[in-house]
Amino acid sequence: MNWEPAARRLAATSMIRPESRWYEPLATTPRHLFVPRWWTRTTTSDSKEVWELRDGASDTDAWLRDVYSDTTLVTRVGTLHADHAEVGQSLARGRDRRSTSSSTLPALVLMMYRAAWITDTSRLLVTCGSGYGTALACARLGAEQVTSVDIDPYLVQAARKRLAEAGHHPRVEVCDLTGDLPEGRHDRIISTVAVPAVPVSWLEALAPGGRLVTTIADTGLVIVADKTSDGGAKGYVASEAAGFMSVRHGEDYDDTFPENPPVWQAAQNAEGESVTTSRYPLMYVPDTWDVRSTLELRVPGIDHRQHTADDGTRTIYMLHADGSWARATAAGRRDSPTVHQSGPRRLWDDLDRIRTWLAVDGDLPIRGATVTIAPDGTATFSRKGWSATLT
Repeated sequence: MNWEPAARRLAATSMIRPESRWYEPLATTPRHLFVPRWWTRTTTSDSKEVWELRDGASDTDAWLRDVYSDTTLVTRVGTLHADHAEVGQSLARGRDRRSTSSSTLPALVLMMYRAAWITDTSRLLVTCGSGYGTALACARLGAEQVTSVDIDPYLVQAARKRLAEAGHHPRVEVCDLTGDLPEGRHDRIISTVAVPAVPVSWLEALAPGGRLVTTIADTGLVIVADKTSDGGAKGYVASEAAGFMSVRHGEDYDDTFPENPPVWQAAQNAEGESVTTSRYPLMYVPDTWDVRSTLELRVPGIDHRQHTADDGTRTIYMLHADGSWARATAAGRRDSPTVHQSGPRRLWDDLDRIRTWLAVDGDLPIRGATVTIAPDGTATFSRKGWSATLT
């Protein structure tokens, strides 16, 4: 397959300038080697959402087009890797069949790498997944300076093999990213998997003055922080937002919210303890990054859901494991919704307070906030007299 022109086009259409040291790795790395099969989201004729398998060898034109586009390709759904699925197979989408591994869009991988300020002598620890991001790092630095980790033994095995076929032989290990890391000190730790908080093991594994770059789970926050002399780290929230799959600790995610918990039943049908009219139109929080991030720091663990009725009426739901729920419904996009809330917290009121803050100030202080990470991993975000702590 003549993939080189496609890789060159990908590099030429990316945000990476030709003089960048990342341009040639992007232009010369065979991404198709790392993604022979992948899952795509599609809708059937009877309006059901499914995961549909794509097999590169069965349609090489589509393989080249999709793999050498700046897009994320899902390689694992639930516990089923695309490599192990049958040609033509599809899976019903649902909370028990979420994407669990992928080949991240190249521009986002390089954004994380560039934020790390990698030098020619940097020793990297990166997350593995398909192995494509690891291959880019090897092409930039040499495999001897790269360590790559993943929780999934099969992904590690497949990545080792595909990296070798691409001419790279880095250290690739099975590892829970939030636990003990492979022995050794690293100048840079770069995670394209979102973590709930910065693991202490990262701080211990960073060399003096080393830098970590990661996203925080359930937010759009990219944090960049340099190790400090006390064993912690200090840095900032990057101006670019990003979202990655959350870290998992086994075969699949431990879902805090099953498909139909009791709080979900109440949120759909019950009269709220509080019934009000919001001053703002409906907002589906996961479609934002600054509001979502600020709300997650204030009230961690909200499950957001939405529904559109046949007549166009939209309903937004917010659920929390403590039994709190909110249901907001409006007929039109600009209409003020009727809001029902119950439980220990008034979730929609929390959201509206953040939206008022945004309306008054024009931004939220999470944008460009300073991040201070204590040696125990506790992270404090601060800006303009505001602060929030993540543990």
